[in-house]
Amino acid sequence: MGERLPHLDYAALDIPSPSFVIDRALLRRNMRLLSRIQAQAGCTMLLALKGFATWEFFGEMVGRIGGVAASSPFEARLGRETFPQGRIHIYSPAYAPGEIDELISMADHVVFNSFRQWADCRGLIERSPRPIEAGLRVNPEYSEVRAEIYNPCTIRSRSGIRRAQFDGHRPDGANGLLFHTMCQQGADVLVRTLERVEDLFGSLFERLKWINFGGGHHITREGYDVELLIETIRGFRRRTGLEVFLEPGEAHVMNTGFLVSTVLDLVENPHSVDV
Repeated sequence: MGERLPHLDYAALDIPSPSFVIDRALLRRNMRLLSRIQAQAGCTMLLALKGFATWEFFGEMVGRIGGVAASSPFEARLGRETFPQGRIHIYSPAYAPGEIDELISMADHVVFNSFRQWADCRGLIERSPRPIEAGLRVNPEYSEVRAEIYNPCTIRSRSGIRRAQFDGHRPDGANGLLFHTMCQQGADVLVRTLERVEDLFGSLFERLKWINFGGGHHITREGYDVELLIETIRGFRRRTGLEVFLEPGEAHVMNTGFLVSTVLDLVENPHSVDV
């Protein structure tokens, strides 16, 4: 992390037990790192609200990151109210009838999971009195997530548009892409994933404005290669000219919260195994 804070004795702070405590000093430490990456790499960090939505602490984030990533009208409204100058990115596997009307009243970017969803909603996006940029989620059919239940690129996945599905379809009107293939992983995984993304979808880049690298970036974990991330984003931007977004959720608040509790009893069991 490159920055150490003194250890606090939470037991000595007379905090009611049990309590879950979020330490603002540790949160600010994380935000300083994310803000530095954003500035040095030339990208935009978005808070994934599905990962953290405790708005009491958003004051530590506003002005340090670029906005939020939301997946529902409720999250979009929270983002618009708490990050009034930030970007609001929306992605959902599908949008219910009427839902898209509420979303485009708040969103800056709306991402669609299929050509059918994009075709159904395109007219509403283009007639919006607010400027809305549309994107498509793509499936690069590559992920290093080992647990299949968390892997969005398995053979059974319905998340995102595969390259073969672009045959016969032109992403006219859409000016961005989103891929989300990672889960609690490092910058080295992003490097290998980008190779696959560029190989499959690079021919589309010249007609696009932006790309969202999704979530799963464990940026604030001890040992994460921050400099590799910065150089990877810089290199991608040089090659493609695209604006880059990242939406880590857990990384914003990793290692900033603690459960303050009290041991009330110890029960001995001769068959217990230490773990």
